[in-house]
Amino acid sequence: MIARELMSPADIERLTARSDLRALWLVLCQWVLTLAILAMVAIWPNPVTVVLAVLLLGGRQLGFGVLVHECGHRSLFRSPLLNDLVADWLLAPPTFNDRVAYMRGHVGHHRLAGTAEDPDLPNYQDYPISRARLRRKLARDLTGKTGFRTLAGIVSAWRRYPTLAPERQAALRRGLGIQIVLLAGMTLAGAPWLYLVWIAAFVFTNPLMSRLRQIAEHAAVPDRLDPDPRRNTRTVMGGAIARLLVCPHRINYHLEHHLLPSVPIYRLRAMHALLQANGSYRDVPPFTGYRALFRAVANAG
Repeated sequence: MIARELMSPADIERLTARSDLRALWLVLCQWVLTLAILAMVAIWPNPVTVVLAVLLLGGRQLGFGVLVHECGHRSLFRSPLLNDLVADWLLAPPTFNDRVAYMRGHVGHHRLAGTAEDPDLPNYQDYPISRARLRRKLARDLTGKTGFRTLAGIVSAWRRYPTLAPERQAALRRGLGIQIVLLAGMTLAGAPWLYLVWIAAFVFTNPLMSRLRQIAEHAAVPDRLDPDPRRNTRTVMGGAIARLLVCPHRINYHLEHHLLPSVPIYRLRAMHALLQANGSYRDVPPFTGYRALFRAVANAG
C-alpha cells in the first residue's frame, strides 16, 4: 500500500482514529443545514429564496451521499454497526440511496482505480473535453434530464419491488418512510409545497453538483491508468461556497481518500497537510480552486 511508504505507522494510526463525537457532529450539521434551508423558504417564500434553496439543497443532498460513502467505508464512527445504522436510517433514505448496493460497486472503484477495469472510468475517461461538450453535459443536469432519469429509476424499482433483493426492498421502504416524514413535517408547518422544493433540488441541482464533484476527483488527471493515486486522483481546494455546493464535508480531499480509504473524512485535511509537508506531493499538480480545475478539464471550443 503506497500510503505506508509515504507516512509513518504512528501517523497512520493517528489519522485513522475514529471519533464518534466528530461523526455525530457531521450528521447533525448535515440535517440542521438541510432543515434550515427549508425553513428559510417557508419563512420568506419568494422566487429568490426558492432558487437559492434549490441550489443549496442540491449540495445538501450530495452531503447525504458523502456521509453514506463514509459509513460504507466504516470510517465515520468507531463501530461498524453504528456506521451501518446511521447510514441506513438517517443518511441514505433522504435521496433513496442504498448503502449496500452503492458500496458493492464502490469497492471495485477503489480496487481498480488506475486501471482500464475501473467501473467508474466511463464517467471521466473522455476528459479533457471541449467547453461546448462540457456545457451540454451541465445543461442536461440543470434542465432535469439527468434527474428525471434518476426519478424514473426509483419509480421502476418500486414497480419491480416483489422481484428485488430484500436489502434493496428495505432501502426503498426506508426511502419512502423519510419522504413521508419530510412531507408530514412540512404539512404540519403549514407549507406542504416545500416538498416540491426538495424534489426540484433532487432533479435539477443535485445531479449537477454530483457531476462537478466527480469531474474534480478523476477527470483529466495526469495519468488515469497509473496505479499511483497521485497520478489518477485529484484533490481540489475549495472555499466556503464550494463546500456548500460541490464538496460538502470536505470530500474534496479525494486524493488522500484514495491513498488510505480508512482515514475518516474529518482527518483528511490533516493528512493532506502532512503529505505536503513531507514532500509526498512534490510532483502533484496543485489545484487551488474549481475555476482552475475547469480550465484544465475543458479545452477551448
